[in-house]
Amino acid sequence: MKVLHWLDKHMEETFLVVMLVLISCVSMLQVIVRKIPGMSSLTWAEEFCRFMWIWSVFISLPYTIRMENMLRVGVLKDLLPDFLKKIVNLAVDIVTMLSMAYLGYYSVTVYQNIARSNEISPAMQWHMSFVYVFMVIGFFLGAVRGIQMILIHIRDFHKKELSTIEQTMQDAAKEANMAKEGDD
Repeated sequence: MKVLHWLDKHMEETFLVVMLVLISCVSMLQVIVRKIPGMSSLTWAEEFCRFMWIWSVFISLPYTIRMENMLRVGVLKDLLPDFLKKIVNLAVDIVTMLSMAYLGYYSVTVYQNIARSNEISPAMQWHMSFVYVFMVIGFFLGAVRGIQMILIHIRDFHKKELSTIEQTMQDAAKEANMAKEGDD
């Protein structure tokens, strides 16, 4: 149960951190290698970093859904009565889940076409289906996170909805408490 709870909270962010560290390390290595006389630059570094950026985009989709960090206009929602805020949350969750499922469904077709093409990346010689599988994973995981948010918002329907400012203040207080506990 603890493993599932940890995965729910940290799965996507762990992948994103690993990808960012890899991008940083490979980019720094490329800079260092270019400065060494007589060494040629790494032919695969730019392509590797590009693939990591692409993967991080698709993995960040479910992360933003779960953390409720999607682009939205909170000030307008704050003007609504509490009941309507909850209805808007559910409507956004449903549209998000349906959008991710729709994109996930068609991303399978794109993935299958790429897999059939047997296309290989020029520098790293990776099969392009390996690169495109993260698109499928990202969209379907986004749909799962959308369903999860629908269930969370239904479960918490009776609770008071915080305004954007109240939520920001609460998040800042949580971060301050975590930092303080880390110092102790």
